[in-house]
Amino acid sequence: MADDNNSTEVVVCLGSSCFARGNSQNLAVVEEYLLHHGMQNSVRVTGCLCQDECKRGPNMVVGGEHHHEMDPARLREILLALSSGTS
Repeated sequence: MADDNNSTEVVVCLGSSCFARGNSQNLAVVEEYLLHHGMQNSVRVTGCLCQDECKRGPNMVVGGEHHHEMDPARLREILLALSSGTS
């Protein structure tokens, strides 16, 4: 579990629309990336039921920044920027 004082938060929308449109896969990408890059203690992954942006989904919030129409490739780019401190 990440240290809450120094962690970046990734919020994955788990509402039925976002989950069905790709956040199930995106969640797996986040978990795998954090594990392989030793970032489990610096990133806190949480879920929410809906971000009220269903038409723009799948939706996520990374480090307080809202991201819409997420896909695994774009998510990896965001995580790479996060891991290098340029998010």
